[in-house]
Amino acid sequence: MPHTPVLLEAALEALAIRPDGRYVDGTFGRGGHSRGILSRLGPKGQLLAMDRDPSALEASGQLAADPRFSFRQESFSHMAEVIRQHWPDGGVDGVLLDLGVSSPQLDEPSRGFSFQHDGPLDMRMDPGTGIPVSEWLNRADEAAIADVLHTLGEERFSRRIARAIVAARRTAPLTRTRELADLVRRAVPRSEPGRHPATRTFQALRIHINDELGELRTWLDTIPDVLVTGARLAVISFHSLEDRLVKRAFQGRSDAPRPPRGLPILPEATRPRLRMVGKPVRPDAAECQRNPRARSAVLRVGERNP
Repeated sequence: MPHTPVLLEAALEALAIRPDGRYVDGTFGRGGHSRGILSRLGPKGQLLAMDRDPSALEASGQLAADPRFSFRQESFSHMAEVIRQHWPDGGVDGVLLDLGVSSPQLDEPSRGFSFQHDGPLDMRMDPGTGIPVSEWLNRADEAAIADVLHTLGEERFSRRIARAIVAARRTAPLTRTRELADLVRRAVPRSEPGRHPATRTFQALRIHINDELGELRTWLDTIPDVLVTGARLAVISFHSLEDRLVKRAFQGRSDAPRPPRGLPILPEATRPRLRMVGKPVRPDAAECQRNPRARSAVLRVGERNP
């Protein structure tokens, strides 16, 4: 299935793209959003794309001839550092993130992301770093597995599944996606209509093995430092935990101290660096029909405060 960028027009509008601006696509994937940004840039505009998946580097070659385009194979959690290296003379006007896993990644059995295809139980965004999820599953204790499934997948039957995993690996290590999917199907007494019983388990394991929430927290903490005043952040998320982190950051951090009574301006150290712009945007019925992956997407927009 070809990759269809989610909420493309809404994300481009949210960035309020200036023809001569500097922009970053932190999750290049197969380049759908990057092409959209380039279509709105003038000859002096610049786009830096990033992705930790090595297959994105290959896909970026299709845009290599465009002098406005550059690519770095790197996790978006390192974006602030990469921006300082790429543009040492100043910050950027906007950043786009499309979180989660892309359709090409799901459709490639060798990547191990999908329970619908049999392949090695890997799930790493960058196969050159970290450990495959099979290695973690075959050595983690039952309580740790259950905690990951419950916390990151909101799986009601996390303990049952963890118990089944530990029992199965006593006979032989878990190594294949289909093997894990079938195990979960047997362990779960009932599932949601229209949803595979292993959906939440695979999601939780992918988020855990790639430290996706940690990556997002680091990005949210560091990206304001390399934004010009008024720069826009457009983040598309597919998981409630991701969306919650983004919402909190774009609201100026709910735990920021209130100013003392009678003091109209917060000290610089405590002033929120970001503010929310508009309401969250979700795909309409037509987009969900064209692209079922879009169903759980939500776009939030933030802006750099002075």
